[in-house]
Amino acid sequence: MNDCSHKTKSISTARSYRAKQPNAKRVIQEYLDSAEITINGSNPWDIQVHNEAFYPLVLQKRDLGLGESYMAKWWDAGSLDSFFAKILSADLDKKVTGSFLTNLHYLYYKLFNQQSPQKSLQVGKKHYDIGNDLFEIMLDSKLNYSCGYWPNAESLEQAQMDKLHLTCQKLNLAPKMKLLDIGCGWGALSAYASENYGVSVDGITISKNQLEFAKSRYPNLPINFAFQDYRDIKGQYDRIVSIGMFEHVGYKNYKTYMNIIHRSLSEHGIFLLHTIGTLKHNVATNPWIAKYIFPNGQLPTMQQIVNASQNLFVMEDWHNFGADYDKTLMSWCHNFEKHWDSLKDKYDETFYRMWRYYLLSCAGAFRSRKIHLWQIVFSKKGILGGFQAPR
Repeated sequence: MNDCSHKTKSISTARSYRAKQPNAKRVIQEYLDSAEITINGSNPWDIQVHNEAFYPLVLQKRDLGLGESYMAKWWDAGSLDSFFAKILSADLDKKVTGSFLTNLHYLYYKLFNQQSPQKSLQVGKKHYDIGNDLFEIMLDSKLNYSCGYWPNAESLEQAQMDKLHLTCQKLNLAPKMKLLDIGCGWGALSAYASENYGVSVDGITISKNQLEFAKSRYPNLPINFAFQDYRDIKGQYDRIVSIGMFEHVGYKNYKTYMNIIHRSLSEHGIFLLHTIGTLKHNVATNPWIAKYIFPNGQLPTMQQIVNASQNLFVMEDWHNFGADYDKTLMSWCHNFEKHWDSLKDKYDETFYRMWRYYLLSCAGAFRSRKIHLWQIVFSKKGILGGFQAPR
């Protein structure tokens, strides 16, 4: 994933971790006992340890060590998603004290703006530009890379179509309106809104692969796709939507983001924010996720969103359907595993384990209800008669 062929590098040799902290195994088992997980046990959520260096590594590097040792085949679990759901439900993330490396990671994020204009492009290059072939086999046919809406859906395809319909209904779109799609991805929402509601759309992304794909797939719709940072937005819009992009803004920039939305939204406009969120404030994301999946990311809290939007917007509706992200991620992982043979000449086995770890650990996190998916509807001055929130 770190070079042109997307091959990943395993962690350093286990030799340096052997013979360190002889009580590490006992300490790890004590932590796992509280989550009802047994080392080398028979339950699907039990971990099977193949390398004794696993124990001191995890104590030393915590989340980063857990993920890297999985990538290196030092341990497995029959149901990785269940393993994470159990350890997060047991609050092991709070019980395991931080190491020097972990504390340094969070201090660095606290001191410096990791989502500055210069750094904001890193996630596009590292994650979204990995290769459209990966996302085409994993996602639905429209390439929606965000939570589906599952109350009435029996397939990923339907869940994503229902999400697009729900989103557009909340935006209360009408013909000839001008819509701004911040973080437009491969163009699914922009195209759906244009085709079904007769609106014109400006869609912006920081992924060159996404931009080229969207332009080639929807050449005949009134959509202008552009490679652009949100800080460079110009003009006025009747509606603004942002799906799965706010996680890359960073808490140091939330107020700037909301000010730009306010400036760009018409007086009677509606802004819909669709974002993963967390209940606990962290200045940085999980170190493993930051290193291997989403550099410079951060999940907002409710308080941060409220503080950033205060004195700018009326919050019309707040909808949490985070439990649906569990189903979405499990569907993505199923597709990824099913079609792996078509990818393995380009992506090595370490990448395979890394990507499974990413998808299934996130599924477990949503299942434990430690993280959430929020759709929040804002207006500038309040909608006369009130906002009728569709579900």
